[in-house]
Amino acid sequence: MEPEQPSPDTEHESLHEEQHLPPPTLWPIGFAIGIVVVLVGLVINPELISSIGAVIAIVFGFLWARDATAELRGQPLVVEPERREMREAGEGMTAPPADQQGVALPPVPETAVTRSRFLEGATLGLGGVIGGLITVPVAGFALLPSFLSQKQHKVDLGPLSTFPLNKWYIATFTVDPMQGEVSRRTAFIRNNGTVTDSKGNASPSFTIISNRCAHLGCPVQANGPTGQKFTGNPSITEHTDNGRVDLESVLPAGYGCPCHGGQYDPEGNRIAGPPVRALDRYAFEVDNGRLILLSTYSVAKVVGTGAQAKIYKYKQAGPGQHVDGPEQWFYPLQPPHH
Repeated sequence: MEPEQPSPDTEHESLHEEQHLPPPTLWPIGFAIGIVVVLVGLVINPELISSIGAVIAIVFGFLWARDATAELRGQPLVVEPERREMREAGEGMTAPPADQQGVALPPVPETAVTRSRFLEGATLGLGGVIGGLITVPVAGFALLPSFLSQKQHKVDLGPLSTFPLNKWYIATFTVDPMQGEVSRRTAFIRNNGTVTDSKGNASPSFTIISNRCAHLGCPVQANGPTGQKFTGNPSITEHTDNGRVDLESVLPAGYGCPCHGGQYDPEGNRIAGPPVRALDRYAFEVDNGRLILLSTYSVAKVVGTGAQAKIYKYKQAGPGQHVDGPEQWFYPLQPPHH
């Protein structure tokens, strides 16, 4: 009795039952890390870090190639001939319907990881990791210094006795002596006397207005006479740790921008022209009887005058930017200003 021969369909299914998947390996990841180290080293330290990255890439690339060609370096591949039962077609014979020929390829379970899906996921994953490792350090070096380790500059304008009560002065000073004239600024200063808080503590009050226009940043000018001839108060020059401080008396009826016609009242409120808010102001402190300027802050408006004024203050914003209302939501994040 002759043994039963397997049918062609059964034999075809047996050849495709085993799924061939690439073996898991870490060599591509190590090779990608080496390339990333090389690229980052080109920005930080080309000689040291890029050399280390090149060594990592070469080692892992060699191991990857060696692992990928392991089968080729072993036993030779054997290609079996196609097995098909030969039949002569007779006259009038037709091929059976497609639904009766069986499945050409065995169905692959949905949970199985095919080679194409594995390669797709590995490519996307490695691409994302490489893109992040390259982008994050570059973005950090470019953006973080503007937000971190910002030194607050303090400007000594001289003793409080230099500023007579209720008199305006145009103060010109240097913010950072290390930067020189490029950091020279101007402010309008008035000594308001003292103000008493809810606990009964009295403290000096000053109005210190920046001359930077709230439209596009042009330097605004006082609308009024300056100098001792008109004000009766002499000009003063102080020499402090920040360098030379020039104080010129003025009788401002307001402030005007020569660039685009913006106009402000004596407290810095916008009254005409394109500016979107009031002029910025300087915070201050008194140290051993001396007036010390601190950072600037933005102002939406000022209600009242002098020591009794109510200031609607906000964190520093750029020229042309609203500080209140829904418009402020659309501006980019601002680094700290000192």
